[in-house]
Amino acid sequence: MVELLFEDIFTLTRIDPDGKKFDKVSRIEARSEQFDMYMQLDVNTEIYPLHVGDKFTMVLAPTLSLDGTPDSGYYMQGQRKSLADKFEYVMHGKLYKISEESSGPNVKVEIYASFGGLLMMLKGDPSNATNFELDQRLFLLMRKV
Repeated sequence: MVELLFEDIFTLTRIDPDGKKFDKVSRIEARSEQFDMYMQLDVNTEIYPLHVGDKFTMVLAPTLSLDGTPDSGYYMQGQRKSLADKFEYVMHGKLYKISEESSGPNVKVEIYASFGGLLMMLKGDPSNATNFELDQRLFLLMRKV
């Protein structure tokens, strides 16, 4: 069984808060239900349209193999069942920065990843970031609920 790095249901709160910069990509802001995480994510809205108020499951996983086999770096579509079969939108990228903001009891961790130039920032309680490592390759998977 694949061990997921993070999984939660998010509600989309804003789209393109700083204005639309690209034709096919929008930056979304969303907040998670279970862990109260804040996320900014660049999404190709031409192929995966989203609207304010939409709810979606977002998963970060180290591999698409259902048995947890590490990612080989190659994906052969249709070869065998994978975690991607259960989701509508999938991106592959790399975690490039982990930082802590503030100090004391109000400390927040920020996790930054790039998916071929589409960026993600996930911010919240540091206990939700224990599975993440710098330069880690990961898959982001989304499915509307």
